[in-house]
Amino acid sequence: MSFRMFAIALVLLGFAACSKEPAPDAAAAAATDTAAASTPAAANVNAARIIGAAGDTANWLTTGRTYDEQRYSPEDQINASNVKDLGLAWSWETRTRRGLEATPLVIDGVMYTSGAWSVVWAHNARTGELLWSFDPQVPRDWGKYACCDVVNRGVAAWEGKIFVGTIDGRLIALDAATGKPVWDVLTIDKDRPYTITGAPRVVKGKVIIGNGGAEYGVRGYITAYDATTGNQAWRFYTVPGDPGQDPENKALEMAAGTWRGTDWWTVGGGGTVWDSMAYDPELNLLYIGVGNGSPWNRYIRSPGGGDNLFLSSIVAVNPDDGSYVWHYQTTPGDSWDYTAVQHMILADLEINGATRKVIMQAPKNGFFYVLDRTNGQFISAEAYVPVTWATHVDPESGRPVENPEAHYANETKKIRPAPYGGHNWHPMTFNPNTGLVYIPVLDLPFKYGQDNAFKYRPGEWNTGVDFLETIPSKDPDTMINDLKDVKGYLAAWDPVAQKEVWRVQHAMSWNGGLLSTAGNLVFQGRADGKFAAYTADKGELVWEVPVDVGIVAAPITYTIDGEQYIAVVAGWGGAYALASGVPRHKGNVLEEGRILVFKLGGKAEMPKTDVVFLDIPKPPEMDSTPEQVAHGEALFHTFCSVCHGGGALSSGGGVPDLKFMSPETHATFDGIVLGGARAAKGMPKFDHVLSADDAKDLHAFLVTAANNTIAFCQSEYRKNYPELLDTACTRSSVKASE
Repeated sequence: MSFRMFAIALVLLGFAACSKEPAPDAAAAAATDTAAASTPAAANVNAARIIGAAGDTANWLTTGRTYDEQRYSPEDQINASNVKDLGLAWSWETRTRRGLEATPLVIDGVMYTSGAWSVVWAHNARTGELLWSFDPQVPRDWGKYACCDVVNRGVAAWEGKIFVGTIDGRLIALDAATGKPVWDVLTIDKDRPYTITGAPRVVKGKVIIGNGGAEYGVRGYITAYDATTGNQAWRFYTVPGDPGQDPENKALEMAAGTWRGTDWWTVGGGGTVWDSMAYDPELNLLYIGVGNGSPWNRYIRSPGGGDNLFLSSIVAVNPDDGSYVWHYQTTPGDSWDYTAVQHMILADLEINGATRKVIMQAPKNGFFYVLDRTNGQFISAEAYVPVTWATHVDPESGRPVENPEAHYANETKKIRPAPYGGHNWHPMTFNPNTGLVYIPVLDLPFKYGQDNAFKYRPGEWNTGVDFLETIPSKDPDTMINDLKDVKGYLAAWDPVAQKEVWRVQHAMSWNGGLLSTAGNLVFQGRADGKFAAYTADKGELVWEVPVDVGIVAAPITYTIDGEQYIAVVAGWGGAYALASGVPRHKGNVLEEGRILVFKLGGKAEMPKTDVVFLDIPKPPEMDSTPEQVAHGEALFHTFCSVCHGGGALSSGGGVPDLKFMSPETHATFDGIVLGGARAAKGMPKFDHVLSADDAKDLHAFLVTAANNTIAFCQSEYRKNYPELLDTACTRSSVKASE
């Protein structure tokens, strides 16, 4: 038996694998080998264990903890009375500089989680000792197809294996004890720009995974693979295929009648299943959330109208064969990127005197939905965030009543919610004790305008929306007001009464996912670099700790030897961090991520962070005309802003803030943008869409933007609004010590 296997066996037995005791002698080692032979296998997870997970406080077996995805723990050792005594048990520096969105699993004392570029780690959940790591070696140039950062939201476990989907479209099974690959299958057509960022689910021995890429032009689907062999079991397409061919099944024949024209097929149609799923073992129904259209704009995607099934829908399928059972569409004919892939929760609620088996979702479109999960029947929906694209959801038909003022085919419209949604992928939680669903709410508008020059560009963003309309205002007062208009908060929502019970307003938007417990607690990491606990009944802040980095992932809890732990993966990134152009909070200074684990009386010290704030360096002089700068600005918002921020105002997330380009970067600008000099770091070359003159104009715009920002940062506005502007004017240079 190797030392690594010996350590893992000790973890599985609940012992401290990092013990300071002397090494055992030969006789003791032999005795240990004999005892370890009868220990359970690593990641010994099966259907019975997940179905019974509601009462298992020791483990977190699947991404939502249980198949119903409630993300609620009945453990109350840590509670509202003693949470103030939480201290750090252990931490681990990931050494990654991109967004961290994963929900860890904890199985028999081992924590399995994932990070940027689909890397997987296994840790001793008591001590933080790294047991193994696995890097799938994703080609960095494939990252150009990741619309919303090269993130990964977690892994799945089943019968001794850990499963991870990769950015470049593979599904990989790893030996849970060693991290060695068991099988590796390609789930996509490599000629299309698909990606995988979501966590797989395992149902009845089948590993189920979707994908992303709708913005770039793909056709959505979800696939099941045999957990033992990796062989494909079934595939369910979410939008109809080539109208010149026979539909794959009756469901797609029905869906095809809701689409108009043929150009959507060329682009792909969209409808990717990039995140949420839930499963009801009693009904044997798998629920999948379906994403936006490709392109976003329905006036271009489906001229003549139509609901465009199954875009922006919850779809129930039979997990045995992937056959369609029912659907409910939250945004018929979606034109605003209002995906319905957001977290879905199953619960039994008493409504109008009867117990209903429901599925609940707060999708991007801003309405909170309660549906009968047995048949998809609409029960109720109300706005959980300010909504202007629709006036309400009709209680009889269950269809939203669109506001005519939200149609942007002829003129630009400022609409709520933004494409980020009223709620994005960040997980909610349902607490059966309070009867409340807790939502990490986003509250921000967006200017939609039609791209009348739209032409499908393979491998580039194909939204049909004119992103030049989203350029931040150059008027200082307007810019300040726009920044003030970006909000985020934690909302406690009554799904029966369909109303907000309490709210905690946050300093920033894009705050982390949620965990609730029987200790009357809701845990959330925030964009301001703090991890906090609130009372579940009233929303009172009862504990918080600075962690120096924005948190977007959801926390978990587990117990070892009866001691409760709270864990969260911290690392700033994702779509909002890359593209919004909103400065990060001054408490969110780290670019590298970390895993943080807390317990009552924890005595470990948070790694010390040495921060130096650097001003924007003076860029080189460039001989350019206003027309060239304007052309460069248009190019930037067409090809660059989704990673480097609107107006070149980046809020970080591991992608360079271009205002802070060094003299060396300025000198090699063409080699980076046209020649691919930094492709190995994830910066693709753009010589297929940009000429040398284009690159010069793009460079001129960035120099102008940097000079304008320097002038703005030296004005009275920065002094008057330091909370909004300090991080727009400086970059944190950080060294985190061990």
